[in-house]
Amino acid sequence: MRPFWLEQALQADPSATCPSLQGEVRSDVCIVGGGYTGLWTAIMLKQQNPELDVLLIEADICGAGASGRNGGCALSWSAKYFTLERLFGVEEAVRLVKESERSIHAIGAFCEQFGVDADYRLDGTLYTATNKAQVGSTDAVIAALERNGINSFTQRPVADVQRMAGSSKHLEGWFSPAAASVQPGKLVRGLRRVALQLGVKIHENTAMTGLEEGRPARIHTAGGCVIADRVVLAMNAWMARAFPQFERSVAIVSSDMLITEPRPDLLQEIGLTSGVTVLDSRIFVHYYHNTPDGRIMLGKGGNTFAYGGRMLPVFDQPSPYADLLKRSLGDFFPAFADVKIDATWNGPSDRSVTGLPFFGQMSASGNVFYGFGYSGSGVGPCHMGGQILASLVQGLDNPWTRSPLVNGPLGYFPPEPIRYLGSLMVRNAIRRKERAEDHGRRPRHLDVRLARFAAAAGKADKG
Repeated sequence: MRPFWLEQALQADPSATCPSLQGEVRSDVCIVGGGYTGLWTAIMLKQQNPELDVLLIEADICGAGASGRNGGCALSWSAKYFTLERLFGVEEAVRLVKESERSIHAIGAFCEQFGVDADYRLDGTLYTATNKAQVGSTDAVIAALERNGINSFTQRPVADVQRMAGSSKHLEGWFSPAAASVQPGKLVRGLRRVALQLGVKIHENTAMTGLEEGRPARIHTAGGCVIADRVVLAMNAWMARAFPQFERSVAIVSSDMLITEPRPDLLQEIGLTSGVTVLDSRIFVHYYHNTPDGRIMLGKGGNTFAYGGRMLPVFDQPSPYADLLKRSLGDFFPAFADVKIDATWNGPSDRSVTGLPFFGQMSASGNVFYGFGYSGSGVGPCHMGGQILASLVQGLDNPWTRSPLVNGPLGYFPPEPIRYLGSLMVRNAIRRKERAEDHGRRPRHLDVRLARFAAAAGKADKG
C-alpha cells in the first residue's frame, strides 16, 4: 500500500514514473535513494555546480520511504540543545541550532521559489505537557537556549496553549515560531520535479544490488550499472541492512499515524485552526497538526521494533496500533472521537544512539559518502543533510565538512538479540511509566531507570 500522504500527492501529480536503469551509464555523482536526503543533495549539487552530471537511483518511486509517510512536522534542533552541547561543545551546538532553524525557513523559500505546493505553513510548534509529571520537563533546555542567546520559545498561558492546540489536555506549553507543517508526500514529489528540471537524471524502480568501491565506483542494479566518480548513499533506515557495518548504528522502530476525514467545522469548533505542530513531553511522543483541507493527523513513535534492522512487511501496511491511535485522538479531541478515520499507516524510523543523524565517507577510495539516523525528525534536518553531503561530495572546506556530524556514528547499540530484547524491555517500561503518570500515580523505580535508556528518543532534552 501507499501511505496516505504519498497517495494524495500522486493524485495531484500524475507525472510518469522515471524509467528504470538499463545498461551501463557514466556519471560524476550517483545518489542512491530518492527521499528528502537524496533529492536535497542532488538539487544543491546542481545549484552549486550546474555542470556536474548527477544521477539518482531509487528502488521504488521517489518518496516511497520515510519521506512520503512521516508526520509532516518540520522541527528544528533547538529542543535537543543539551545533546548537541554534550556531543559537540557550545559553539557547534549553537551553530547547529541556528542552522536547523534556518533550514525550516529555507524549505518554505524553496517551495515559494519553485512553485512547490507542499501545504507548507510556518505556524510554529508547541511543546506541551499532558500530565503533571511532564510539567516543567523542558524548562532546563529552554533556559540553556536563553543563556546562549538562541531561544525562540516563549511560555504561553495555559488557556492560550489549549486554544492553539485545540485540546484541554495540555497543562503547559512552550511556543516557537521556528517550525512548520508540510504535506510530506507533496514536498518530496515537488523536490523530485525540481531535481528533474535542474537536470538531475532519475531512475525509479532501480534498486542498488551491489556497490563496487574504487575510483570510479560501480553501482550495480538489476538492469545495469552506474560508473560514478563519487557516490552518495541516502538510504536512511535501509542502510542498516545494505551495509552490515552500520547494523548496530541505528535501531529500526516504527512511528504510527492516522488521519481523519475532513472536518473543518469541528476544527473551527475546537480552535485548531492554524498549521501549528503540537508535541507532548513523552519519550515516544504524541504529535499532531491539522491539514489545510480540515483533517487531523496524529501520530505516536516507538511502537514496532525490527530485529536486526530488518524492513518488516508491517511497515508497508496499515498501522497495527490503530486502536491506540484512535483512543489518543479521542483523548485529545473528544469532538473527533467518532469522526471517520480515512487512513492509518506506519514506517521505519532509523533511531541513532544520540537521536541525531551522522554523516561520513566509508570507502578506502574516499569517494563514497553517506548520511542517515535522523531518528524520526528528518523533515527539517534533511535540508541540512543535503548541504552536508553536497559539501562532502565537492570536497569543500566549510563549516559543514568541519562539523563533528561528519565523523560517522557516535555510538552503537548492543548486538542482537540483546538490542531487540532490550528495546522491548525499555519500550514496555516507558509505557508503564507514562501510564502511571497519566493516572497521577508514582511510576515504579525500575521503570523510571529503564526509561532513561531511551532519553535520546525524545523530541526535547530533559534537564
